[in-house]
This record gives sequence, structure tokens and C-alpha cells, in this order.
Amino acid sequence: MTNQNVVVPDAKQGIDITIAMVLPKSLFSPVVPKPLPAAPGGYFTITRKRFSKKTETGGKISSWVDSMRDSSPTRVKSTTSLSETEEKNSWIVNHPSALNMFEQIVKGSKGKQIVMFLDYDGTLSPIVEDPDRAFMTNEMREAVRDVARYFPTAIVTGRCRKKVYSFVRLAGLYYAGSHGMDIKGPSKNNCKYEKGGVLFQPASEFLPMIDEVYNVLLERTKSIPGAKVENNKFCVSVHFRCVEEKMWAILVEQVRSVLNDYPKLRLTQGRKVLEIRPTIKWDKGKALEFLLESLGYANSTDVFPVYIGDDRTDEDAFKVLRNRGQGLGILVSKVPKETNASYSLQEPKEVKDFLRRLVEWKRSSLQGQRRA
Repeated sequence: MTNQNVVVPDAKQGIDITIAMVLPKSLFSPVVPKPLPAAPGGYFTITRKRFSKKTETGGKISSWVDSMRDSSPTRVKSTTSLSETEEKNSWIVNHPSALNMFEQIVKGSKGKQIVMFLDYDGTLSPIVEDPDRAFMTNEMREAVRDVARYFPTAIVTGRCRKKVYSFVRLAGLYYAGSHGMDIKGPSKNNCKYEKGGVLFQPASEFLPMIDEVYNVLLERTKSIPGAKVENNKFCVSVHFRCVEEKMWAILVEQVRSVLNDYPKLRLTQGRKVLEIRPTIKWDKGKALEFLLESLGYANSTDVFPVYIGDDRTDEDAFKVLRNRGQGLGILVSKVPKETNASYSLQEPKEVKDFLRRLVEWKRSSLQGQRRA
């Protein structure tokens, strides 16, 4: 662990600002005082002398509310006078439909093993007001089942692993819940890990803390109409989809006040949800890498990973694929958004169509091989 302090004097304002940069060298970050929201891998703790604490806190809350107004990932903000249609057409050029580019996609996978990674909410199921009723259709379940017959397939979600399994109800898949902090899958001969299937829980020590925070948040948010707190085992989700916007600042303030007592936890944002997670260097991108390694494709050039997701948290996986120079990411969105994905699909129905087309292509390829 390295700790670097940079003191910047401001003669005009009479303010000294000390920025402490804490850069973890291991998986688990040590305790740091009252961390600000930051990307995985580091925290920035800022101390201001003679600076209004009330003003500082208000600024943080305002920033969170502004972020909550944006869709996830962040919607592209046009710097020109382009109309919405022109803006979308421009975005589509850089993120074309995976359905329209299907032939090019499968051509790029020639001679390689396709491995499928699928987010759940907003990808396999529609986004709904009640997260407990985010059911996938039978047609989608059949499409996922058929894909898993031909390609190793994983569901990677922020949900509790057992919860998402109760929605999907398909054996033979890998399930990575809690943003990849709870991974389990079917027993495979080529899997390097536990005989009963992949089982990896890098944040096990945080379980008592997560349960405690969940119960505190239930109490603190019960006065905010529409707020729903969900225990996803290794993280806690605070859904605000049904909360009036005028109450968002109060909700964020309540959540942050709870986290002040838990410096080993951090606050992040997803699609209409605030999420409390352990301060470990683990996310959906790390889960993708772990699963590829468990399947024997850690350093292989013969693998073609395809990750489909709609949320800001899926960007970690899209970045991994870009950095590896292998496979591709597909963002599910009806509006232009900043993303590291290469292709796009508009909604779960198009995801289902893409999966079905992938199965038809594979079946046709196998039949051609048999005839040959």
C-alpha cells in the first residue's frame, strides 16, 4: 500500500487542501477514513481546513443526484445542435446493431470457442418497478437454454446469485451474483476449481457487515416512499426507481450517513439503484476473467467472449474485452450512451433474437460439418 500526500496552498482563499491518494496493492483495501465515491482500485480522501463542512456535503449530495438523473451508462451529451434522430444515427455508426452485423460477428469467431456472458436485469428481463418481479419470459429462457447447449454461458449480475437462479431456473449455466463476488457453476471436466462446480467468493469476510448495513438501511429509508432495500448477499442495493426525484437527495444523504460508519464499504451507482459494495478490487470484468480462466481460456487466443449488458456496472466487462482484444461487448440501450461496447441491441427482445440467431447459426454449421 502506498500513501502519497499532496498539499496545495491557496494564498487567496487561505485554504490548504490535502489530497491523500491511497492505492491498494492487494485485493483487499485497508480501512480508510470516510471514503468518497471512487472507481474500483482507489480512493481520494480530501481534507479542507476552514472549509464549510455543510457546503462540502451538499456538493457531494448534489453530484450524486445529478448522476442519478442520467441513465446508466451515462447518456451521451451532444455538444452540437444535432437532433435526437441525428444524434442516434451518429451513435449507431460507432455502435451498430449486433443483429445487423451478425454475419460479421460470427465471421470474427471462426475457429474460436464462443463463451457467452449475460447480464440479467434489462438484458434478459425488462426493467420493472418491483425488482422482485423482474421475470424473464419463457421464450427468453428457451433461448438462453439453447445457447448454453452450444456455448459455455454465464449470468453475471448485481443480484444475489440464488435470487437470479430462481428467475432463470436453468442448470448447466455459470452464475456470478453480487457483481461477480459470488460465482458458482456446473461441474465441468475442464474446470480447474471445486469439483462441485466453480465456487469463488472473494468477499466472504464482509458478509456480517453487509447484513448489518442492510438492516440499518431498512430502518433509515423506511420513511422515504418508494425506496426498496435489497440484500444481494455480498452487496446491498437501494432501488430508487419508484422514489420521487425531489426525495433523491434525502435518500442519498441517508445512505451516505450509514456508510460513514463502514469505511470498508463503498457506494456506487447502477441503473436506478445505489449499491453498497466491499472495497475490494472485484467487479464484473474480474468475474469475466475468472470464468475464462476457470474454463481454461486465461491466455488462449482460441476464445471469443461475448458479453451482453445494459448497465454501468457492465462497462467493467466491456473494458476487459477491449483490453484483451478478444470477443466483443454488446450494450442494450434504446438511447445513445457512453460505452466501451462495440455493438448495440435496443431491448431484451432483440437480445432474445440475437441468441436465437446464434443458435441457428451454430446448428447450421454443425450440420454442414456432418454432411462434409
